[in-house]
This record gives sequence, C-alpha cells and structure tokens, in this order.
Amino acid sequence: MGTFNIGVVGATGAVGEVFLSILEQRRFPVSSIRLFASERSAGRRLKVAGDEYVVEAVGDALPNL
Repeated sequence: MGTFNIGVVGATGAVGEVFLSILEQRRFPVSSIRLFASERSAGRRLKVAGDEYVVEAVGDALPNL
C-alpha cells in the first residue's frame, strides 16, 4: 500500500478528533495531511502522530480543493 494525502473537515470536533486518533493508532500511511474546521477554530494547532498542524478555515479552502 502507498501513502495518502488526507484532508479532515471538522478536525477540531468530536468526530474529527476520533478520526485523527484512529489514523495514529493504526499507523495509517499518510504522506500529507490538512486539517479544516470552522473559522472560529482556524489557526489552532493540533498534533497528529507527533507532528503539529495548523487548522485551516474550511470556508477559505473550499474554492482551492
């Protein structure tokens, strides 16, 4: 299996947090990850598998996805 580019919408919510936890637990092969949430959560930093990521506002990113 190769590696994957992952985008998680709602990363700071309950489901997003569980999803990210499962990715870590199962050592899912991720080559890059982007975290999205509401404008209110944008800029927040989350650690995933030991790396820190900045949460992006989903509204700002949608036109570019």
